[in-house]
Amino acid sequence: MSRLKTLLALAARSAFNRRGSLSLVTVAIILSTILLVGLERLRTQVRESFTQSVYGIDLLVGARGGHAQLVLYAIFHLGGATNNVSWAKVEETVALPEVAFAIPLSMGDYHRGFPVVATDDNFLAHYRYRKNQGLKLNGQTFTELFTVVLGAEVARRLNYAKGDQIVLSHGGGDHSRVHDDKPFTVVGIFEPTGSPVDRSLYISLESMEAIHVDWRGGAPIPGFAVKPQDVKKFNLRPKSVTALLVGLKNRRLIFQTQAKIQNASGEALSAVLPGVALDQLFQLLGGGERVLFLVSILVTLTGLLGLTATILASLSERRRELAILRSLGASLRDVVTLVTLESLGLTLTGLVLGLAILAGLIAFAGPFLLYRFGAVLELSPPTTREGLILGGILLAGLIAGLGPALKAYFFSLSDGLNRQV
Repeated sequence: MSRLKTLLALAARSAFNRRGSLSLVTVAIILSTILLVGLERLRTQVRESFTQSVYGIDLLVGARGGHAQLVLYAIFHLGGATNNVSWAKVEETVALPEVAFAIPLSMGDYHRGFPVVATDDNFLAHYRYRKNQGLKLNGQTFTELFTVVLGAEVARRLNYAKGDQIVLSHGGGDHSRVHDDKPFTVVGIFEPTGSPVDRSLYISLESMEAIHVDWRGGAPIPGFAVKPQDVKKFNLRPKSVTALLVGLKNRRLIFQTQAKIQNASGEALSAVLPGVALDQLFQLLGGGERVLFLVSILVTLTGLLGLTATILASLSERRRELAILRSLGASLRDVVTLVTLESLGLTLTGLVLGLAILAGLIAFAGPFLLYRFGAVLELSPPTTREGLILGGILLAGLIAGLGPALKAYFFSLSDGLNRQV
């Protein structure tokens, strides 16, 4: 043990005397650690944020179609449905004994590129996102006609506040028509969630019907216009919705309920498990993740090659030093251990400093990323895959030092003491 302590002290002093060149290698390992572990943490937490965009939702119900498409428009409010679900089917689904709650969603309108989602009180009562968190609302809910609640990103990017008036448009393309005769008042703003809620506007189902009472087939009825104060004279009960988020009383009945909804007579519906559909979606995006991870590995290998090159270059300068150590009684094994400890120490130092800097960046930038970009990045214990990455870097650093160590092993004592060296 005392011999190992002596070798550690010698390795530390030798590294300190060459701190200029070795510090550059350490910086490369620090950056490699930050990049590799940081990308893995970002990938993991972004995927977790996606999968937990709707926490506690057991089934997504919509018109018969592709599962990925249903996930995209029902959860992330991207694209559109091929068909709607009639209100009669909504009531039939809600009446199933296995169903604990159902959140109806009606979409198709936009405001300056952001989707407008019409729903009811069940949305605020039952919608959960990451780690079973409920929505927090600054202001009032959209209980009255022509009132709207904004997601955090919508309010920030468009610089809206409570009391502002906005108008919605039918469709989000270049040929969209504006409902400028029925403006909405902002009555509340959701706090940032890191979920699709941040990028959407929310109104009641009755409000969605109200702005379309004088429309047919996606266009205004010529010569017929209903003033906002007169819309209550009409039946504002929804005729159909885009999708339904369903929570069950007992998750063990999920497949039974899924089959019951899909095999019911009448409309052809799809009932999709969100987790399964999201996995399919991530498989489509897996190529980009692998490319980023490959780039990180290449950066790490560059740093480790730099470590090997630096130690090899320093061996010529240290040949006399190593020969003197051997003349004082150090064995060949001691010399190999000394060089290997130096490589391992540099790698370990780079790992520790890289993890510390990464933790500081996450703690400092996490709230900013959530507010500014809706990206969730939190401090948490290393995952199994992150542990394997760290172990791989450490092992690679050890292997990088073995080559110079073996070269030092074959230095002859007389060669090291020769004045010409």
